[in-house]
Amino acid sequence: MPFWAPDIGIDLGTDNTCLYVRGRGIVISEPTLVVLDRENKQTVRAVGDEARFLYGRSPDHLLTVSPIKNGQVADFDMAELMLRYFIRKAVGVSYLGKPRVVVSVPCNLDDVNRKALTEAVRYAGGKHVFLIEKPFASAIGTGLPVYDPIGNLVVDIGAGTTDIAVISLGGIVVSQSIQVGGNKFDEAIIDYLRRECSILVGQQTAESIKKDLATALPLEESRSILVRGINQLNTSASTVQFTSAQAYQAVKSPCAAIVKAIRWVLERTPPELSADIMRGGIHLTGDGARLFALDRYISESLGIPVLLARDPGDCCILGIGYLTENMQLVSLQEKKEPVKKQ
Repeated sequence: MPFWAPDIGIDLGTDNTCLYVRGRGIVISEPTLVVLDRENKQTVRAVGDEARFLYGRSPDHLLTVSPIKNGQVADFDMAELMLRYFIRKAVGVSYLGKPRVVVSVPCNLDDVNRKALTEAVRYAGGKHVFLIEKPFASAIGTGLPVYDPIGNLVVDIGAGTTDIAVISLGGIVVSQSIQVGGNKFDEAIIDYLRRECSILVGQQTAESIKKDLATALPLEESRSILVRGINQLNTSASTVQFTSAQAYQAVKSPCAAIVKAIRWVLERTPPELSADIMRGGIHLTGDGARLFALDRYISESLGIPVLLARDPGDCCILGIGYLTENMQLVSLQEKKEPVKKQ
């Protein structure tokens, strides 16, 4: 029986959690959800994939909890329970020595939340916990030369947060994190339908609309889909036609917030690194970056080339996995602190 458990990398997202096991690759990619009994919260009914099927459809006696919100631990006990479930599912319980764990975190995570996340991972079964900023991990996963004296600007758009960072010589030079991401796009669509169409829809419906119709720039040829929801006027089931022009209006505000945050980072970037960014462009990662025409919108707004990663949703966990396979790099990264942060 092996003594030490293999090292683990965790991309702990607001909507989805991925686990990378050293020597095996990505072994888990499941929703960041826990379903428990409302009366007795110690009774857990489902975690991860099993909890996804109950989300929005569970009876009154079951409660669905999202332990991570906007990149922070919202429920410590549920976060610990979920992480313990994922770690045991990934490596088992037959090891005597606990694993070292590398975890991705937003750029602006304060010391209190860093400590809370570290303790949750330790209680869940981790021996040593290393926290790595999401854009740095995403830059590695994209294949950027993060350890070279070259400026790289990475924009990681997750479900709960968007993290922007200028990276050079293995460290973060300037960074910014805002609570705008894929979930904000969904909420914007829900609010627009409620305000302009008097229709109430759920988050899953809004997410489907976002994937099918939402765009960061107006389309030359208008498209439309039928949306079914609850009519606010008479509380009956109703169907409305929702166009791409309306979807564009709905998501315009969160798109503008992302551009504003990128501009803030660029204004504080040293001139030498700014020149590198003008040549190399801005690199988009994260599932939120899949919004149609978002790369063109950012490029036209800032006048800088924008490159969308091939698999934007996997960049962070691939970068965490690379660090997990090369743990000597993690200790170096732990010593580096961002130079500028809002």
